[in-house]
Amino acid sequence: MAKGLFPRAWVKKSFYFQARISFVRVKYLFLGWLAVLVGSWVLYGQYSTYTELCRGHECKTAICDKYKRGMIDGSACSSLCDKETLSMGRCLSTLPNNQVYTGSWGDLEGIIRCRLGDAGPYELGEEPEPRREAPVFDTPTRGTSVEKFREMVSNHLKSKLGEQANLASLVSQILFVADGNKDGRVSLPEARSTWALLQMDEVLLGLLLQDHGHTPRLLGFCGDLYMTEVVPYGPLYGLALPWPLVSWVPGGVQRSMDQWFTPSWPRKAKISMGLLELVEDLFHGTYGSFLICDLAAAHFGYTERHELRLTDTRAVVAEDEFRRAMRSRRCETDADCVYGVDCRTSCDAALRRCREEAERPNLAKACGTLKDYLLRGAPAGLGEELERQLYACMALGGDPAGGQMNMEHSLILNNLKALLWRQISHTKDS
Repeated sequence: MAKGLFPRAWVKKSFYFQARISFVRVKYLFLGWLAVLVGSWVLYGQYSTYTELCRGHECKTAICDKYKRGMIDGSACSSLCDKETLSMGRCLSTLPNNQVYTGSWGDLEGIIRCRLGDAGPYELGEEPEPRREAPVFDTPTRGTSVEKFREMVSNHLKSKLGEQANLASLVSQILFVADGNKDGRVSLPEARSTWALLQMDEVLLGLLLQDHGHTPRLLGFCGDLYMTEVVPYGPLYGLALPWPLVSWVPGGVQRSMDQWFTPSWPRKAKISMGLLELVEDLFHGTYGSFLICDLAAAHFGYTERHELRLTDTRAVVAEDEFRRAMRSRRCETDADCVYGVDCRTSCDAALRRCREEAERPNLAKACGTLKDYLLRGAPAGLGEELERQLYACMALGGDPAGGQMNMEHSLILNNLKALLWRQISHTKDS
């Protein structure tokens, strides 16, 4: 009897064992299939995003077509279209109609930017707005003299910067840049390229600030495609996380991580001096006053000598233009009176119009950006005084255009620069 039960129990156990193995196989087969499906979807999404964002070949084709038809010319046209010694490398674009690539031009390394028409706001994961027509490069028209073009440039600058005493010298500087082949005259195709570039505020502001070393130098252009020198280190601090990870990393964790990936403190002090000098030059500068409307670390970088560079001049706006925009804006609450990311005014409830004075000056916002950056790792004995000065700086408010506020602004700025300079003047980082 016992002998008869043993084979039956063994068969039963073997059946259950085989059934369990089959279940495990099906389970892993399903999970493997699911992983392939999800991976394929992610790869397709990445590919679709890449093909939408990275269309440098379209830029080059459009620009070179107009160059070969004699519509445009510039210092980079021959190298891009004839000799092909100027080439695009890695795609850095974040907007489909604003192409950004690393580039090489002989021995020079830089960043190439090119517009494919005008586009509205676009965020990854959202459907981009329809493309509009690319510029046709028909201004100035045939028969326009150099003097007439000079007048056109001057009037355009007045519309952007307001009446400025040194505008004539800026016009001359722009005409010098426009003469791409340096033959002493600006041809019609060169003038058309220059006019297209001047319609982009970031190019104009870059030209305004590059003499002070605050922005990457313009290396060459062709139509509205242009190349600037590369800034080797960026962002200002922290890591530029890939966009799929940004939403997964909590803001507090990301802010802590940002402070882990920074240079030594003396080098941070030198970079910070560069930001303070930028603020100083934007405050009643050679061509008027400017506001920085987004002080995100991603808009700044630094060189191998730890000199600060503003890498995205779209964050800067002329104060005159800002005031005009605010005066014309209707509002219900203060939240309606925001220009860019953080240039704010208040709402006049009686008139339902935004007031034109910015609530916080550049210096207060710059000190807010530098607070964690400078206090972490500060030398012993400096932290308390540095923190006191930074908080006094962050408390600045109102319109620093005149009187007591103007003096306070200059005093705080000079005190901060002197404090940092005393710490690094005797080091090799100075």
